[in-house]
Amino acid sequence: MTFVAGGHHLTMCVGGAQEDVDFHTKLLGMRLIKRTVLFDGTTPVYHLYYSNQNGEPGSILTTFPFGQAGIKGRRGTNQSKEILLSVPEDSIDFWRRRLENGNVETRTLERFGTERLAFQHPAGIDYQFVAVAGDPREGYRGTDVPQEFAIHGAYGMGVDCFSPEANVEFIKDFFTHNDVLTDGDSYQVTIGAENSGGVCEMNVNRHESQGSWIYGDGTIHHFALNMGDAENQDAVKLEIEGSGYTDISELKDRKYFKSVYVRSPSGSLFELAITDEAGGWNCDESPEELGTKFQLPGKFESRREEILSQLETIEA
Repeated sequence: MTFVAGGHHLTMCVGGAQEDVDFHTKLLGMRLIKRTVLFDGTTPVYHLYYSNQNGEPGSILTTFPFGQAGIKGRRGTNQSKEILLSVPEDSIDFWRRRLENGNVETRTLERFGTERLAFQHPAGIDYQFVAVAGDPREGYRGTDVPQEFAIHGAYGMGVDCFSPEANVEFIKDFFTHNDVLTDGDSYQVTIGAENSGGVCEMNVNRHESQGSWIYGDGTIHHFALNMGDAENQDAVKLEIEGSGYTDISELKDRKYFKSVYVRSPSGSLFELAITDEAGGWNCDESPEELGTKFQLPGKFESRREEILSQLETIEA
């Protein structure tokens, strides 16, 4: 039987690199654990990774700062639209005050029986803090955010769909047997284990035009799921292809994990990821050094100075 363990990471395209680092580390109190580059294409673009204390699958946010490249995305329907982060129960008031003191507008709401705080990344991407009781993942300790309020990790992803039924069917067929919940025009399903960053929420959006799927400032690129191991990853890929979903990639080596990408019926992109024995965050830095040095895959190492000269300087 194939399986999905839960979430692996969430990836978005933002504007300036320094602005992004400041937002995630200084305001949200997350840990910068890796600074490298986008492995696709020819234009040098940072790939930045943020996590909780331990960086386990399902706790990671990653960003591509496309501001310097001047490439803008178009927000719309049939696209991933919301970054959902798990925070401790009773922490929403703390985060509302902290964000508003940082000149970030907030809005409280309740969805699927959870208290939430909505706000935006400087690039315009929608975020929500979701108050969760009993999430065992450890918030980052090296920040001024008190431990009792620190971000546990990802909660999941919000996806806008013109017609969500096909996407619900896709997720149920290949990723989970968990029940689908509804709240108004929104559907929610948990992929994998509880508190693993695998919640997918699908929101009906018929008033916006089609959003872009390219890399571009201001948009979310993909929702990565944890396939556990290579054998299971390959089996899930074969199941999806065998059902006729041929918009699926070959295996890609991302150094820290290996991935396959599939376009869902709603247009949102899912990544089927594994962290194998050759990868992981510690393959090129010790746990204490994570995020302190600029890392490159071997094929780019000979161009280190050239690549660095084309990127913004980051102060973390």
